[in-house]
Amino acid sequence: MKILFLTSSMGGGGAERVAALLSNAWVEQEHEVVLMPTFSGRGNCAYKLHEKVDLKYLADLVDGSSNKLKRLWALRKYILAKKPDIIIAFLPDVNIAALLCAKGTGIPVIVSERIYPNIGIKNAGNIAGYLREKIYKWAKCVVVQTSGVEQWVLENCPGSETKVIPNPVVYPLPVSESTNLPEEVVEPKRKLILGTGRFHSQKRFDYLIKAFSKIATQHHDWDLAIVGEGELRPELEKLRRELKLENRVHLPGFTGAPANWYERADIFVLSSAYEGFPNSLLEAMSYGLASVAFDVKTGPSDLIINEKSGILLNDENNVSQLADALNNLIKDEIKRNEIATNALYVREKYAMSNILKMWDEILNR
Repeated sequence: MKILFLTSSMGGGGAERVAALLSNAWVEQEHEVVLMPTFSGRGNCAYKLHEKVDLKYLADLVDGSSNKLKRLWALRKYILAKKPDIIIAFLPDVNIAALLCAKGTGIPVIVSERIYPNIGIKNAGNIAGYLREKIYKWAKCVVVQTSGVEQWVLENCPGSETKVIPNPVVYPLPVSESTNLPEEVVEPKRKLILGTGRFHSQKRFDYLIKAFSKIATQHHDWDLAIVGEGELRPELEKLRRELKLENRVHLPGFTGAPANWYERADIFVLSSAYEGFPNSLLEAMSYGLASVAFDVKTGPSDLIINEKSGILLNDENNVSQLADALNNLIKDEIKRNEIATNALYVREKYAMSNILKMWDEILNR
């Protein structure tokens, strides 16, 4: 089967990581996969790809132009010329582009929502929201990661056919590039709380830093590391300075070796305000980390059984609750180890082989 896999970029992020994992798995099954970032510049791919995955940037077909109409026309020409057997798209803007560009070709399109939808469908000024409501029914299937998002799609995108497919987890994680390793940042004897992700308001890393500041003086042998990069770095660095935690809170940047950080850490925190199906939490649990997350609309509660395989916090009084939860886990090593052991169930439940079977059901319809 010839698969055209469309993403927004491949420069880092949860959707992009899953796209890389699925592409690698499909070429190993003898499918032909063209992985095409559509709206980014050329850039670098943050994730290791199988040598048989054909990474092709749409930017190269428009001489680097960022004009969206040019890109849409180039994508349609590419689809007509290459005639893939199926098109898969991740994230709303890319989903819409795929459906518009494939219209009338007879080539089936599978689109996927990768996070809890936060575009106001009913907002008359929101073109993307309006299009999503009207044309998702053109898709062969709308793949979502949780039943909560499935319900949202069914209510807001009438006529859509849906299927719930969670993210896969690969253990051990592949290493794309050995950069910003924990041994370069954290002293060997220090205990470590870990957060990972893009420095964006969604992730609420300011809450995590503030929560750590409340317990830092009680636990002198513990540090916090937030591994990632993004537009809020200046604000997070300023907050770290204001709290006088420059030597205790580490912001090393993006790493191509997240497995090294999961292996090094003792506790993992997902402080997000919203998620789809959080890769970082899934990966942390697969590495046997005691994890803490806020019980937002979708994601954490699909993975964590509270007080058994992780800690779920009500999404209110965020900083104080998080500080208390971290304090309790630090002080109670037995509980921490029990939660870490129970978290390992995700390795089997979300194994790539099981997730591929779900994808095969819709690919082979």
